[in-house]
Amino acid sequence: MIRATVFRALSLTAAFAAALTPIMCLGQDSQRPPTEETKKLPPKLPAKATKKLSPELLLLLQQKKMPIHSPILVRVFKEEAELEVWKQDTSGRFQMLKTYPICRWSGDLGPKWWEGDGQAPEGFYRVTPELMNPHSNYYLAINIGYPNSFDKANRRDGSLLMIHGDCRSVGCYAMTDEQISEIYSLARDSFLGVRPSFQVQAYPFRLTPANLARHRNNPNLAFWKMLKIGSDHFEATHLEPKVDVCDRRYVFDAQRRPKSPKSLVFNPTGKCPAFVVDPKIARQALEKQRADEIEYARLLEDNVPAAPIYSELDGGMNEVFLARFPDRVTLSKKIGLDLAQHPVELLMAAHQRMFALGQTDGGAPHAPAGIAGD
Repeated sequence: MIRATVFRALSLTAAFAAALTPIMCLGQDSQRPPTEETKKLPPKLPAKATKKLSPELLLLLQQKKMPIHSPILVRVFKEEAELEVWKQDTSGRFQMLKTYPICRWSGDLGPKWWEGDGQAPEGFYRVTPELMNPHSNYYLAINIGYPNSFDKANRRDGSLLMIHGDCRSVGCYAMTDEQISEIYSLARDSFLGVRPSFQVQAYPFRLTPANLARHRNNPNLAFWKMLKIGSDHFEATHLEPKVDVCDRRYVFDAQRRPKSPKSLVFNPTGKCPAFVVDPKIARQALEKQRADEIEYARLLEDNVPAAPIYSELDGGMNEVFLARFPDRVTLSKKIGLDLAQHPVELLMAAHQRMFALGQTDGGAPHAPAGIAGD
């Protein structure tokens, strides 16, 4: 068992290094070209990428009965500016490990559409070892894998969309260096378990009936309701939803019909095959969905205030970072508001008023030097 674990660790370390050779070559000594022998060796990983989990976090894992190498799952919420790390415990279900305030995310609520639009993605993504970047320009980075098969089927493009450090974002989810160090280590250690990948679920906000009712006039509402199905499956069961794409839409926890001789084959742009949802998952998720639909209908009947449709919002920052990074608030700083203390629709309305008065340039912030999103 010990030998197998050590071998797996060495293999994954080599996989990390081999996948990142082009990036690491940027840091090699140009005065000393690699020899034939050194070419055979995997590039050395920096200390920041091999840092062990803190004693405090190890104790938390122990208290929550979460093996150090068990799978993780990451959920991101734009409007709340929070990133959650869930981890599988000894029961086989995912439980919340830790919530991290997001230091900076960019763009507007809604999915990413094209390269350079400044949007942070929304959807379901899978991270494998080769998507971990220990040599990022933003301390450490985790490429979430955009575009996935859903994005490609819907003709969305872009690249280098990350969860990274440095608290600067152009289409990414930026954390502090301290935060990404811990998240990166949790991800790295999870690869040594039975599942050498993990899922990232990125949402515009927590998909509650109240939030959906507030954003009922947004053109992305149908897309968000589709994401909610996967979110409901996870929240109802604490099991990672199986994600497939067909007919240019997500489907969750699909399995072959009973007694059907055909294997399920999903074509992202083709017609969905006949399938059923795992009955155990479907029953629990349906109970949640029915309760949410009743609450949503009640809110609409009460005519709760709806958020205006806005554009050119320059992302957000969790309020805990406002004092620490005042120079990175950008749009919020210009109009004297912050996203955490004011609803996003008020923030945009104030910006629109000032733009009309010629008090702000109305433009998006310039990208920081370096590779955007890396």
